[in-house]
Amino acid sequence: MNADDVRKSAYAMPLENPSYPPGPYRFVNREFLIIAYKTDLEALRKVVPEPLEIIDPIVKYEFIKMPDSTGFGDYTESGQVVPVRYTDAKGVTQTGGFVLAMFLDDDPPIAGGRELWGFPKKLAHPRLKVHGDTLVGELDFGPARIATATMGYKHAVLPNERALHALQEPGFLLKIIPHVDGTPRICELVRYYLQDIEVKGAWTGPAALELSPHALAPIAELPVREIISGTHLIADLTLGLGEVVHDYLA
Repeated sequence: MNADDVRKSAYAMPLENPSYPPGPYRFVNREFLIIAYKTDLEALRKVVPEPLEIIDPIVKYEFIKMPDSTGFGDYTESGQVVPVRYTDAKGVTQTGGFVLAMFLDDDPPIAGGRELWGFPKKLAHPRLKVHGDTLVGELDFGPARIATATMGYKHAVLPNERALHALQEPGFLLKIIPHVDGTPRICELVRYYLQDIEVKGAWTGPAALELSPHALAPIAELPVREIISGTHLIADLTLGLGEVVHDYLA
């Protein structure tokens, strides 16, 4: 294989059989359980990078079940998103969510998520199921249970427009790829959007969240001080590719 052949076929690793196919990546019947809670402001300041700004000491803890996703298959993920504000070089400000941690059970979206966008994905074992009258999310890291979320199942309907507005806000990621000598070769703030969104249903109800300490999955370092809301929604959507909005190495 000559150098031109490498350049033409290079998309992802391994070269001859990449871990994931090219996009676009469409998700059908993507199901969310989102618990918004208040946490400690000082703890947030330690993990949210500039130029992002913290709006309030709030975290959204998410369980997302994806039974039908292009190229990635059937998997579930769980993690923390921090509501933030971003102001660009022209002074235009927008609100969105900084994705702090994600844990999932499928290799292709781990590899693709990290390499393409910079999603902070690690291998774990999340689950989202209905038990009787309760929607239950559980996250195990190895043998340790580190997160349990519960919500009353479809207690009250939320307007689809409200759920759509939340899904249309941008997401922000800190993408880090090291050089061969271990120094950072890429260190960028990436922005992405969900596209072609069709909300199929949205609900709210009483909610609870328990986080447990873990040395390698420190989600409990943003402790739960007060539950704000619980949201359950189902939607079809496309995960759009990202754009670099800040280069930390420039």
